[in-house]
Amino acid sequence: MAQETSEIPEAPKDFRSLFWLSLGSVGVVYGDIGTSPLYAFREALKPIADGGIEREEIIGLISLIIWTLTIIVTLKYVLFLLRADNDGEGGTLSLLALLSKKVGSHGSVLMILGLIGAALFLGDSMITPALSVLSAVEGLKLVTPDLESFIVPISVGILIGIFAVQSHGTGAVAKFFGPVTAVWFIVMALGGVVHIADDFGILAAFNPWHAVSFLLREGFLGIVVLGAVFLTVTGAEALYADLGHFGRRPIQWAWFALVFPALVLNYLGQGALVMKHPEAASDPFFLMFPEWALLPVVVLATAATIIASQAVITGAFSLVRQAIHLGFLPRMQILFTSETHTGQIYLPTVNALLLFGVLGLVLLFQSSEALATAYGISVTGAMVVTTIMAFSFVRTRWNWSIMTSIVLLLPLFLLELVFLGANMLKVHDGGYVPVLFAGGFTVVMWTWRRGTAILFAKTRHADVPLASFIASIEKKSEHAPVSVAGTAIFLTSDPETAPAALLHNLKHNHVIHERNIILTIKTVNRPRATEAERFVVEQLSERFSRVEIRFGFMENQNVSKALANLRRGGLKFDIMSTSFYLGRRKLVPDAKSGMPYWQDRLYITLANTATDPSDYFRLPANRVVELGSHVII
Repeated sequence: MAQETSEIPEAPKDFRSLFWLSLGSVGVVYGDIGTSPLYAFREALKPIADGGIEREEIIGLISLIIWTLTIIVTLKYVLFLLRADNDGEGGTLSLLALLSKKVGSHGSVLMILGLIGAALFLGDSMITPALSVLSAVEGLKLVTPDLESFIVPISVGILIGIFAVQSHGTGAVAKFFGPVTAVWFIVMALGGVVHIADDFGILAAFNPWHAVSFLLREGFLGIVVLGAVFLTVTGAEALYADLGHFGRRPIQWAWFALVFPALVLNYLGQGALVMKHPEAASDPFFLMFPEWALLPVVVLATAATIIASQAVITGAFSLVRQAIHLGFLPRMQILFTSETHTGQIYLPTVNALLLFGVLGLVLLFQSSEALATAYGISVTGAMVVTTIMAFSFVRTRWNWSIMTSIVLLLPLFLLELVFLGANMLKVHDGGYVPVLFAGGFTVVMWTWRRGTAILFAKTRHADVPLASFIASIEKKSEHAPVSVAGTAIFLTSDPETAPAALLHNLKHNHVIHERNIILTIKTVNRPRATEAERFVVEQLSERFSRVEIRFGFMENQNVSKALANLRRGGLKFDIMSTSFYLGRRKLVPDAKSGMPYWQDRLYITLANTATDPSDYFRLPANRVVELGSHVII
């Protein structure tokens, strides 16, 4: 997943615009899947390498790879899921937001599935850079064996450099992503074409019967091989997640015109090479190229893996921002690295977390061969989740009958379950890593969601209905509070009750402003709110107004800018004589609350690390007043 632009791109109107959007998607959308040939076929060969590899086994294995790419990527993602969008946006959380109000009693189940899918993607965001960069740099040992001991230090240096430049933005280099990755795919295709001539018998792999007979002949070993075969489709989720960045047609054109043919040709070439030279099974990708071309290919492979890593990192930034706006994570500092593209964002906390995770994986596993065993579970798990949610989508949004939905999606679901089961066999060899990552992220997001709901319920008993409060304030009496000039804006999550900051201000300062705005910020279940629905303004009395500002879950929630637009729309107030009042709660754990004590502590820790709302909502720092209270949860 990559950097989103400030708005969903329009459908290309001519071939020129379609070409450039398709080229851009090659670098961003297909960077991850484009680095799979570095290690996927090599890892799939290993379970059957003992005792020599037979010709029919290689044909069957390549057939498995081709048909996995065809069924999972082409049919599921490129032709089907790209049509299941939320106002042009794709991805697990976009689908969850779209379905949240349409599924009734199944909403909580889908929410948990959505959290698991998002958590699996975040785990993938750590493993992908580590595996991709290691596999590319390992080509150096074929250039000269003396460099083998430098592979891990070089990989660590590259990865640190990738994460170090995030804060500067990637706009300046992003325009090179597409052309560089396109060259990478062309080089892969040429390498494959040259070696197909080693044994034209490899072309029999287009017949799916060879894939079926391979599984029937190998039995349990075939299931083990499937776990490695699935490495060929890692990055397929990016097709769906990046839908809003490029649009459906450019992504589809890039796949059919360049990416799919290049991948198929390369895997065919690797298979033919190993059929003629079985000793090449140790590293069939790099051994496809002559010695004079090896170093340039290693450099190009490293560039491709850096691009793939960049895409998945920015994808993690985008997903976390969605999770924050949808209420699954606390507010975090979001920095914008471009004045023109709001999708070019940088989250320091997420960047640091990913960096430590990636470096830990490189230092723990030391090689792409070892790390490949940890890969696959997060990807297959995310795909299974997406298929389940897609079933709900076609039932509620496309009004498919239950029989049609089952007939078309059940075979795909069962196939992905087989792949998931094959990858689960690798748990003891390192597959526990993505499981731990995903489990941890899921617990964090579920705790925040649940804790926020409990906190809201616990504070309700002390709430004062806003209408009753205004009625009592507007009464003329000798005990009426002193009216002071200016405007006070009180931020609250519940527009029906008097904000705690308003009550505390009245209790301690005994004053009320001549104009008071009760402000609620709402995230709608769409990527972007339209300007027509951006504001809801309600005049409650002479001195009180209620304002609701709506943002999409992909938007920057800049309240100051929104209020400036609101003033131009007719709500009059002087920003220099306006104060923003925020309520700040100090949370105290309670073992008798709705969550276990450890979950209370986790929620409080998350709340304490949340970004200050005045920074998050871009409020003028010198106009903010915070009033605190204690809450036992």
